[in-house]
Amino acid sequence: MQFFEYAWGLLGYLAPFVFVLTIVVFFHELGHFLVGRWCGVKVEAFSIGFGKEIVGFNDRHGTRWRLSWIPLGGYVKFFGEPTVAGGPVDANAGNGLTPAEQRVSFFTQPVWKRAAIVAAGPGASFLLGILIFAASFYTLGRSSLAPVIENVRPGYAAEQAGLRKGDVIVSIDGQPIRTWNAMQRIVQSSADLRLTFVVQRGSRDVTVEVTPQRRDVNTPFGMHRVGLIGVEPATGEGAWVKETFTLTQSVGKGFQETGFIVDRTVAYIVGVFAGRETTDQISGPIRIAEISGEFAKAGLTALLHLAAVLSVSIGLLNLMPIPMLDGGHLLFYAIEALKGRPLSERNQELGFRVGLGLVMALMLFATFNDILHVAPKLMRLFG
Repeated sequence: MQFFEYAWGLLGYLAPFVFVLTIVVFFHELGHFLVGRWCGVKVEAFSIGFGKEIVGFNDRHGTRWRLSWIPLGGYVKFFGEPTVAGGPVDANAGNGLTPAEQRVSFFTQPVWKRAAIVAAGPGASFLLGILIFAASFYTLGRSSLAPVIENVRPGYAAEQAGLRKGDVIVSIDGQPIRTWNAMQRIVQSSADLRLTFVVQRGSRDVTVEVTPQRRDVNTPFGMHRVGLIGVEPATGEGAWVKETFTLTQSVGKGFQETGFIVDRTVAYIVGVFAGRETTDQISGPIRIAEISGEFAKAGLTALLHLAAVLSVSIGLLNLMPIPMLDGGHLLFYAIEALKGRPLSERNQELGFRVGLGLVMALMLFATFNDILHVAPKLMRLFG
């Protein structure tokens, strides 16, 4: 009986995970597909998932649309590509092809077209995030707590700086603060940095210098190391602020949310190399599946929000200049544009091998982190 309960619970995580990943992958690959078609390149296959095909059909242009068994990604294969992951650019790629085949082959296209096709994937990932965020702001608005301090925790930076119960946060480093969430975002991303708070205290404004302390906190995305100052918001009657947005404002907010995710992701990566951040926050498919299940419990809106966050993150990850990723292809195309010819096949092949090694190492490390995260929960379940 316990096994069946566990299997049913596991399905509650896998189904939302597949739903979210399918949306994210489909939109990313659709970017490649649409720009490829626009550039006149023949698309041989559009697959959601890897491995053996579950179901599929051919469209009138000869593209095979597939749903495959392994739902951990997807691909678009263009005519002339040696594999679904692309490959080295052959300076003689057009040899042996008929004039009609050369016109629709990927590798015989000008370098700017190939670059546009590759860049369209990450571009579509960012666009999906913007659209989901914008739709959420436009249809639901946003309810947030007012930036009113209800409690100051002993021993934290806020107490040391002199913040008090009842203070209303007006601005931080000159940036107006209208909601508690806006304050949190600035504080959490500013660990060990001195911030200038302007608070309304009674009938006057008071300026306070606060330096958030770096602490580990549990979030819906796992344990994160962020800046904290040790304050809690007022939650009583009248503490909530309801905001509504026009279509134009919603789109602007969509860009802002996407930019925030990009900024925090880049800051984290830089922090890892600088030694300020730990690598235990790097997550793989197991942790993402767990997060998907938790978000699904909060409803479709929360699950779509997760899809937006993952889409932006995947778009940014794919722009890293690592061969095998879109950014690596773009790097090779930039070199080709500057030199007037592609890198030698040997150098490209070496780059792809190194890139594959880096990607596989990152996947293994992320999966190892996932296992360390879920192992205690499994031991409690079966112990």
